[in-house]
Amino acid sequence: MRYVPAPDRSLHDYLFTMFNRRFQHIASKALVAALLVMSTGSRPAHAQAPATTYDTLTKPQQAMIDDLEKRTFQWFWDSANPANGLIPDHYPGPSFSSIASVGFGLTAYGIGVERGYITRPQAVDRTLATLRFFANAQQNDSEDNATGYHGFFYHFLDMRTGKRKARWTELSSVDTTLLLGGVLFAQSYYDQDTPKEKEIRALADTVYRRVDWTWMQPRAPQISMGWTPGGRFIDADWKGYDEGMLVYILALGSPTHAIGDDGWSAWTSTYPKTWGTFQDQTFLNFAPLFGHQYSESWVDFRGIRDAWSRQHGFDYVENGRRATYAQRAYAIANPGRWMGYGENIWGLTACNGPGDVVGKATDGSTRQFFGYNARGAGLDYIADDGTIAPTAAGGSIAFAPEIVVPALQAMKDRYGQYVYDRYGFVDAFDPSFDANSTLNTGRRVPGVGWFDTVQLGIDQGPIVLMIENWRSGFVWRVMRKNPYIRKGLERAGFTGGWLDKAAK
Repeated sequence: MRYVPAPDRSLHDYLFTMFNRRFQHIASKALVAALLVMSTGSRPAHAQAPATTYDTLTKPQQAMIDDLEKRTFQWFWDSANPANGLIPDHYPGPSFSSIASVGFGLTAYGIGVERGYITRPQAVDRTLATLRFFANAQQNDSEDNATGYHGFFYHFLDMRTGKRKARWTELSSVDTTLLLGGVLFAQSYYDQDTPKEKEIRALADTVYRRVDWTWMQPRAPQISMGWTPGGRFIDADWKGYDEGMLVYILALGSPTHAIGDDGWSAWTSTYPKTWGTFQDQTFLNFAPLFGHQYSESWVDFRGIRDAWSRQHGFDYVENGRRATYAQRAYAIANPGRWMGYGENIWGLTACNGPGDVVGKATDGSTRQFFGYNARGAGLDYIADDGTIAPTAAGGSIAFAPEIVVPALQAMKDRYGQYVYDRYGFVDAFDPSFDANSTLNTGRRVPGVGWFDTVQLGIDQGPIVLMIENWRSGFVWRVMRKNPYIRKGLERAGFTGGWLDKAAK
């Protein structure tokens, strides 16, 4: 899923999980705030702030958002192999494909149509090539001659052949799920009565229905993180709270291989381990922000609640909002005394880094730095080496635009040419790094810091999807029409909001 030396990367999800598994209107606003504190144990993130919408931004801010959304979309369009639709893990430069990147890309194409970046026929042709590939790709239990097995797909594929990239990459349940987010988006978005769009819908249905979720349950009712022909099932399961939420929703919504009714309760059973207060925000913690963004990029959790949400009095979007505010507060407090951190320079998530090295920092001290790492700050853990990932803020724009927009503008203004290029923000940067060492990725600017020179599909995706969700609700609106999403949510016990209304 991410850019680190191949032998280390295949086990990322596994190793990461082994270390952590995460009224009516009242006139008096003070009373509302007091009731919120009493009922949830946390002050509202910004109780009296007016809603920040695209239309309330200044013209320069609107121009910045317009430019970022278009450039980030362009990354997906330019990087894909048009013959089979595969999208790289990282780009520019040589790369294997990440199936999660493909899922984000399939969704980005629809955004491109709506924003006028590409035509609908262009998006249809690229989407059709992608779905034809996945529908017809080899599915078997061989080590080297397959793209997937039991409907799941390998985490990383060869960009040209579409076969398993290498024996170090696993058949991934969560990356298959992120791919399916884009597949189901395509199924619901391309709704015209034309031969090509009919084929898109049929192929999407084939790809989704083939996934055998019950096979991926060696320790039912939980779902395993993955499988390899040599090592068999990974000895770790998806347990809340993290990006695995969508895994269970899709597994519950399947018309062919659905998991049992106890799946969602098994997922939420570990919530108490990460529920609590961090940086004056009380929420369901998961240290890297991607865990609050991936499922939410496709599923509209606004106003719908499961049993846990009803018990705690707020939905998962509010949970993401609190997590975003907590990260900003952590950066302001800056316990590690890293360079640049502050109210508008913040954001920790899984991303590239300058490298696994103990070396010189820009303040003259000696520090420990890391390469690709699941950076984050929360009750579950803190992993921080001064590396900021713009996607941490950008992917949270639908949660807390009033603090995200200034952060994106500040990163761009302060670090200019080093952090922003033809495809928007580079994956990450570290203003504290000044070690003269060999780099796996990126470049060192003496006295300024380390700056990546590539973007990652799984970090570009939340930026473009969540910008559009914030601006128009487009992706959420399309996904609300998908019967499999609706069924999965209802089986998980979600009620309220748009779920209680007839599908439109």
